[in-house]
Amino acid sequence: MITVTLYTKDNCSLCETAKEDLQALQAQIPHNLALVDIDEDPELKAAYGDRVPVVQAGPYTLEAPFDRRRLQATLSAAHNRQEQLADDPKFQQRKARGSQLTNSDRVSNWLSRSYLTILNLLLFLYVGLPFLAPTLMNAGYPQLARPIYGIYGALCHQLAYRSWFLYGEQPFYPRAMAGVEGYQTFEQATGIDENSPGSLLEARRFIGNEQMGYKVAYCERDIAIYGSMLLFGLVYAASGRRLRPLPFWAWILIGIAPIALDGFSQLFSQIPGFSLWEHRESTPLLRTITGVLFGLSTAWFGFPILEDSMAETRLTTASKQARLKGKTRK
Repeated sequence: MITVTLYTKDNCSLCETAKEDLQALQAQIPHNLALVDIDEDPELKAAYGDRVPVVQAGPYTLEAPFDRRRLQATLSAAHNRQEQLADDPKFQQRKARGSQLTNSDRVSNWLSRSYLTILNLLLFLYVGLPFLAPTLMNAGYPQLARPIYGIYGALCHQLAYRSWFLYGEQPFYPRAMAGVEGYQTFEQATGIDENSPGSLLEARRFIGNEQMGYKVAYCERDIAIYGSMLLFGLVYAASGRRLRPLPFWAWILIGIAPIALDGFSQLFSQIPGFSLWEHRESTPLLRTITGVLFGLSTAWFGFPILEDSMAETRLTTASKQARLKGKTRK
Protein backbone atom coordinates (compact mmCIF):
# COMPACT_ATOMS: atom_id res chain seq x y z
CA MET A 1 0.00 0.00 0.00
CA ILE A 2 1.30 3.41 -0.94
CA THR A 3 1.70 6.29 1.51
CA VAL A 4 0.26 9.66 0.53
CA THR A 5 1.32 12.82 2.32
CA LEU A 6 -0.95 15.87 2.29
CA TYR A 7 0.62 19.14 3.40
CA THR A 8 -2.01 21.46 4.81
CA LYS A 9 -2.52 24.51 7.02
CA ASP A 10 -5.35 26.07 8.98
CA ASN A 11 -8.09 28.02 7.20
CA CYS A 12 -7.30 26.45 3.85
CA SER A 13 -10.42 25.47 1.91
CA LEU A 14 -8.38 23.87 -0.88
CA CYS A 15 -6.69 21.69 1.74
CA GLU A 16 -10.04 20.46 3.04
CA THR A 17 -11.17 19.70 -0.50
CA ALA A 18 -7.97 17.75 -1.20
CA LYS A 19 -8.45 15.76 2.01
CA GLU A 20 -12.04 14.89 1.08
CA ASP A 21 -10.97 13.86 -2.42
CA LEU A 22 -8.22 11.61 -1.04
CA GLN A 23 -10.68 9.98 1.34
CA ALA A 24 -13.09 9.45 -1.55
CA LEU A 25 -10.34 7.75 -3.57
CA GLN A 26 -9.46 5.43 -0.70
CA ALA A 27 -11.71 2.60 -1.87
CA GLN A 28 -10.44 2.81 -5.44
CA ILE A 29 -6.75 3.27 -4.63
CA PRO A 30 -6.01 2.14 -1.04
CA HIS A 31 -3.36 4.24 0.65
CA ASN A 32 -2.02 5.37 3.99
CA LEU A 33 -2.75 9.07 4.40
CA ALA A 34 -0.39 11.29 6.39
CA LEU A 35 -1.78 14.73 7.19
CA VAL A 36 0.97 17.29 7.83
CA ASP A 37 0.25 20.76 9.22
CA ILE A 38 3.06 22.94 7.88
CA ASP A 39 2.50 25.55 10.60
CA GLU A 40 3.98 23.13 13.14
CA ASP A 41 7.46 23.19 11.58
CA PRO A 42 9.37 26.27 10.32
CA GLU A 43 11.19 24.29 7.62
CA LEU A 44 7.92 22.99 6.18
CA LYS A 45 6.26 26.39 6.47
CA ALA A 46 9.13 28.06 4.60
CA ALA A 47 9.04 25.42 1.86
CA TYR A 48 5.28 25.00 1.38
CA GLY A 49 3.74 28.16 2.88
CA ASP A 50 2.31 29.54 -0.37
CA ARG A 51 1.94 26.23 -2.18
CA VAL A 52 -0.46 24.15 -0.08
CA PRO A 53 -2.19 21.92 -0.51
CA VAL A 54 0.69 19.76 -1.70
CA VAL A 55 0.35 16.02 -2.22
CA GLN A 56 3.28 13.62 -2.30
CA ALA A 57 2.83 10.01 -3.40
CA GLY A 58 6.03 8.09 -3.93
CA PRO A 59 8.25 10.16 -6.26
CA TYR A 60 5.30 12.23 -7.48
CA THR A 61 4.36 15.68 -6.17
CA LEU A 62 1.16 17.53 -6.93
CA GLU A 63 0.74 21.21 -6.06
CA ALA A 64 -2.41 23.30 -5.94
CA PRO A 65 -4.53 23.91 -7.84
CA PHE A 66 -5.60 20.36 -8.76
CA ASP A 67 -8.83 18.40 -8.93
CA ARG A 68 -9.85 14.82 -8.08
CA ARG A 69 -9.01 13.62 -11.59
CA ARG A 70 -5.38 14.74 -11.29
CA LEU A 71 -5.23 13.29 -7.78
CA GLN A 72 -6.44 9.96 -9.09
CA ALA A 73 -3.86 9.97 -11.87
CA THR A 74 -1.04 10.76 -9.43
CA LEU A 75 -2.08 8.07 -6.95
CA SER A 76 -2.50 5.53 -9.76
CA ALA A 77 1.01 6.28 -11.04
CA ALA A 78 2.46 5.85 -7.55
CA HIS A 79 0.50 2.62 -7.01
CA ASN A 80 1.59 1.16 -10.37
CA ARG A 81 5.20 2.09 -9.74
CA GLN A 82 5.17 0.37 -6.36
CA GLU A 83 3.73 -2.80 -7.89
CA GLN A 84 6.37 -2.79 -10.64
CA LEU A 85 9.18 -2.47 -8.10
CA ALA A 86 7.71 -4.86 -5.55
CA ASP A 87 10.41 -7.46 -6.21
CA ASP A 88 13.29 -4.99 -6.28
CA PRO A 89 15.40 -5.42 -3.08
CA LYS A 90 16.78 -1.87 -3.31
CA PHE A 91 13.29 -0.43 -3.54
CA GLN A 92 12.22 -2.45 -0.52
CA GLN A 93 15.23 -1.16 1.42
CA ARG A 94 14.37 2.43 0.54
CA LYS A 95 10.77 1.83 1.52
CA ALA A 96 11.85 0.36 4.85
CA ARG A 97 14.11 3.34 5.57
CA GLY A 98 11.26 5.66 4.69
CA SER A 99 8.99 4.06 7.26
CA GLN A 100 11.20 4.97 10.23
CA LEU A 101 13.52 7.71 11.44
CA THR A 102 17.01 6.19 11.29
CA ASN A 103 20.21 7.16 13.08
CA SER A 104 21.52 8.35 9.73
CA ASP A 105 18.54 10.70 9.48
CA ARG A 106 19.25 12.07 12.95
CA VAL A 107 22.95 12.60 12.23
CA SER A 108 22.24 14.25 8.87
CA ASN A 109 19.66 16.51 10.47
CA TRP A 110 22.07 17.51 13.24
CA LEU A 111 24.84 18.28 10.75
CA SER A 112 22.48 20.30 8.56
CA ARG A 113 21.60 22.48 11.55
CA SER A 114 25.06 22.69 13.12
CA TYR A 115 27.36 22.81 10.09
CA LEU A 116 27.91 26.59 10.21
CA THR A 117 28.90 26.53 13.87
CA ILE A 118 31.30 23.66 13.14
CA LEU A 119 32.80 25.46 10.12
CA ASN A 120 33.28 28.69 12.03
CA LEU A 121 34.90 26.84 14.93
CA LEU A 122 37.27 25.02 12.57
CA LEU A 123 38.16 28.28 10.82
CA PHE A 124 38.77 29.95 14.18
CA LEU A 125 41.17 27.17 15.21
CA TYR A 126 42.79 27.11 11.77
CA VAL A 127 43.44 30.87 11.85
CA GLY A 128 44.20 31.08 15.57
CA LEU A 129 46.83 28.37 15.91
CA PRO A 130 49.38 30.15 13.66
CA PHE A 131 49.25 33.11 16.07
CA LEU A 132 49.72 30.80 19.02
CA ALA A 133 53.09 29.65 17.66
CA PRO A 134 54.90 33.04 17.98
CA THR A 135 53.16 33.60 21.32
CA LEU A 136 54.60 30.35 22.64
CA MET A 137 58.04 31.22 21.25
CA ASN A 138 57.94 34.59 22.96
CA ALA A 139 56.83 32.96 26.23
CA GLY A 140 59.79 30.59 26.14
CA TYR A 141 58.07 27.38 25.01
CA PRO A 142 59.73 26.56 21.66
CA GLN A 143 59.05 22.85 22.17
CA LEU A 144 55.31 23.63 21.96
CA ALA A 145 55.61 26.18 19.16
CA ARG A 146 57.72 24.19 16.71
CA PRO A 147 55.11 21.43 16.11
CA ILE A 148 52.67 24.15 15.06
CA TYR A 149 55.22 25.58 12.63
CA GLY A 150 55.83 22.05 11.38
CA ILE A 151 52.14 21.32 10.76
CA TYR A 152 51.47 24.58 8.95
CA GLY A 153 54.75 24.28 7.08
CA ALA A 154 53.14 21.49 5.07
CA LEU A 155 50.35 23.88 4.08
CA CYS A 156 52.20 27.17 3.53
CA HIS A 157 55.60 28.32 2.25
CA GLN A 158 56.19 30.19 5.57
CA LEU A 159 58.71 32.54 3.97
CA ALA A 160 59.68 34.96 6.72
CA TYR A 161 59.72 37.99 4.41
CA ARG A 162 56.08 37.26 3.48
CA SER A 163 54.88 36.66 7.04
CA TRP A 164 53.64 38.76 9.93
CA PHE A 165 55.82 39.02 13.03
CA LEU A 166 54.67 39.41 16.64
CA TYR A 167 56.48 40.73 19.72
CA GLY A 168 59.28 42.43 17.77
CA GLU A 169 60.33 45.78 16.37
CA GLN A 170 58.27 45.51 13.17
CA PRO A 171 55.09 43.72 12.09
CA PHE A 172 56.84 42.47 8.94
CA TYR A 173 60.27 42.40 7.27
CA PRO A 174 59.81 42.69 3.51
CA ARG A 175 62.31 41.99 0.78
CA ALA A 176 64.13 45.03 -0.53
CA MET A 177 62.58 44.60 -3.99
CA ALA A 178 59.10 45.15 -2.47
CA GLY A 179 60.02 48.79 -2.05
CA VAL A 180 58.24 49.27 1.29
CA GLU A 181 59.68 52.44 2.79
CA GLY A 182 60.16 53.03 6.51
CA TYR A 183 60.78 49.39 7.37
CA GLN A 184 63.94 47.39 7.83
CA THR A 185 64.20 44.72 5.15
CA PHE A 186 64.54 41.04 5.85
CA GLU A 187 68.14 41.07 4.65
CA GLN A 188 69.01 44.04 6.85
CA ALA A 189 67.42 42.44 9.93
CA THR A 190 68.83 38.94 9.49
CA GLY A 191 71.94 39.30 7.35
CA ILE A 192 70.59 36.64 4.99
CA ASP A 193 71.32 37.54 1.37
CA GLU A 194 67.93 37.60 -0.40
CA ASN A 195 69.52 36.63 -3.72
CA SER A 196 71.76 33.80 -2.54
CA PRO A 197 70.99 30.27 -3.83
CA GLY A 198 69.89 29.02 -0.40
CA SER A 199 67.97 32.15 0.67
CA LEU A 200 64.56 30.63 -0.04
CA LEU A 201 65.16 27.73 2.32
CA GLU A 202 66.72 29.98 4.95
CA ALA A 203 63.75 32.35 4.84
CA ARG A 204 61.41 29.40 5.26
CA ARG A 205 63.32 28.03 8.24
CA PHE A 206 63.77 31.38 9.95
CA ILE A 207 61.26 31.72 12.82
CA GLY A 208 62.57 34.88 14.47
CA ASN A 209 64.38 36.09 17.55
CA GLU A 210 63.83 38.32 20.57
CA GLN A 211 64.65 41.51 18.67
CA MET A 212 62.68 40.86 15.46
CA GLY A 213 59.89 38.93 17.13
CA TYR A 214 58.55 35.63 15.84
CA LYS A 215 56.70 34.97 12.61
CA VAL A 216 53.12 33.80 12.46
CA ALA A 217 52.98 30.20 11.20
CA TYR A 218 50.94 31.20 8.16
CA CYS A 219 51.90 33.77 5.51
CA GLU A 220 50.26 37.19 5.20
CA ARG A 221 48.01 36.19 2.31
CA ASP A 222 46.76 32.98 3.91
CA ILE A 223 45.95 34.76 7.17
CA ALA A 224 43.90 37.27 5.16
CA ILE A 225 42.11 34.51 3.22
CA TYR A 226 41.04 32.34 6.14
CA GLY A 227 40.53 35.24 8.53
CA SER A 228 38.10 36.88 6.10
CA MET A 229 36.32 33.55 5.56
CA LEU A 230 35.84 33.33 9.32
CA LEU A 231 34.56 36.91 9.38
CA PHE A 232 32.01 36.15 6.67
CA GLY A 233 30.99 32.95 8.46
CA LEU A 234 30.21 34.94 11.61
CA VAL A 235 28.29 37.60 9.67
CA TYR A 236 26.42 34.88 7.77
CA ALA A 237 25.43 33.21 11.04
CA ALA A 238 24.32 36.56 12.51
CA SER A 239 22.18 37.22 9.43
CA GLY A 240 20.26 34.00 9.97
CA ARG A 241 21.90 32.50 6.86
CA ARG A 242 19.73 34.70 4.65
CA LEU A 243 22.39 36.06 2.28
CA ARG A 244 22.16 34.75 -1.26
CA PRO A 245 25.25 33.42 -3.07
CA LEU A 246 27.59 35.85 -4.75
CA PRO A 247 27.21 35.49 -8.55
CA PHE A 248 29.85 33.34 -10.18
CA TRP A 249 31.06 36.17 -12.39
CA ALA A 250 31.47 38.43 -9.33
CA TRP A 251 33.50 35.73 -7.55
CA ILE A 252 35.83 35.53 -10.56
CA LEU A 253 36.09 39.30 -10.92
CA ILE A 254 36.42 40.22 -7.22
CA GLY A 255 38.02 37.13 -5.73
CA ILE A 256 40.05 35.29 -8.35
CA ALA A 257 41.32 38.02 -10.67
CA PRO A 258 43.12 40.29 -8.13
CA ILE A 259 44.89 37.47 -6.26
CA ALA A 260 45.85 35.77 -9.54
CA LEU A 261 47.19 39.02 -10.99
CA ASP A 262 49.23 39.84 -7.88
CA GLY A 263 50.52 36.31 -7.31
CA PHE A 264 51.31 35.23 -10.85
CA SER A 265 52.81 38.57 -11.90
CA GLN A 266 55.18 38.24 -8.94
CA LEU A 267 55.94 34.59 -9.67
CA PHE A 268 56.61 34.98 -13.39
CA SER A 269 58.68 38.13 -12.94
CA GLN A 270 61.10 36.26 -10.68
CA ILE A 271 61.73 33.45 -13.17
CA PRO A 272 65.28 33.81 -14.58
CA GLY A 273 65.18 35.19 -18.12
CA PHE A 274 61.61 36.54 -17.85
CA SER A 275 61.39 39.99 -19.45
CA LEU A 276 57.75 40.82 -20.21
CA TRP A 277 57.47 43.09 -17.17
CA GLU A 278 59.62 44.38 -14.35
CA HIS A 279 60.91 42.12 -11.60
CA ARG A 280 58.53 42.64 -8.68
CA GLU A 281 57.73 41.52 -5.13
CA SER A 282 54.24 42.02 -3.72
CA THR A 283 53.80 44.04 -0.53
CA PRO A 284 52.12 43.01 2.75
CA LEU A 285 49.30 45.43 1.95
CA LEU A 286 48.65 43.92 -1.49
CA ARG A 287 48.83 40.38 -0.14
CA THR A 288 46.34 41.27 2.56
CA ILE A 289 43.92 43.08 0.25
CA THR A 290 43.90 40.33 -2.38
CA GLY A 291 43.67 37.65 0.31
CA VAL A 292 40.69 39.35 1.94
CA LEU A 293 38.93 39.78 -1.41
CA PHE A 294 39.49 36.12 -2.25
CA GLY A 295 38.46 34.85 1.18
CA LEU A 296 35.32 36.98 1.47
CA SER A 297 34.13 36.33 -2.07
CA THR A 298 34.82 32.60 -1.84
CA ALA A 299 32.90 32.30 1.43
CA TRP A 300 30.09 34.48 0.06
CA PHE A 301 29.93 32.29 -3.03
CA GLY A 302 30.22 28.95 -1.24
CA PHE A 303 28.48 29.25 2.14
CA PRO A 304 24.99 30.08 0.77
CA ILE A 305 25.26 27.23 -1.75
CA LEU A 306 26.15 24.88 1.10
CA GLU A 307 23.21 26.28 3.07
CA ASP A 308 20.84 25.45 0.20
CA SER A 309 22.02 21.84 0.31
CA MET A 310 21.69 21.69 4.08
CA ALA A 311 18.22 23.26 3.88
CA GLU A 312 17.15 20.43 1.57
CA THR A 313 18.40 17.92 4.13
CA ARG A 314 16.50 19.68 6.93
CA LEU A 315 13.35 19.78 4.81
CA THR A 316 13.63 16.10 3.94
CA THR A 317 14.01 15.15 7.60
CA ALA A 318 11.23 17.48 8.73
CA SER A 319 8.90 16.05 6.06
CA LYS A 320 9.72 12.52 7.12
CA GLN A 321 9.19 13.26 10.81
CA ALA A 322 5.90 15.01 10.12
CA ARG A 323 4.74 12.23 7.81
CA LEU A 324 5.48 9.51 10.36
CA LYS A 325 3.78 11.54 13.06
CA GLY A 326 0.73 12.35 10.97
CA LYS A 327 0.22 8.98 9.30
CA THR A 328 -3.27 7.50 9.73
CA ARG A 329 -4.65 4.39 8.11
CA LYS A 330 -7.89 4.98 6.20
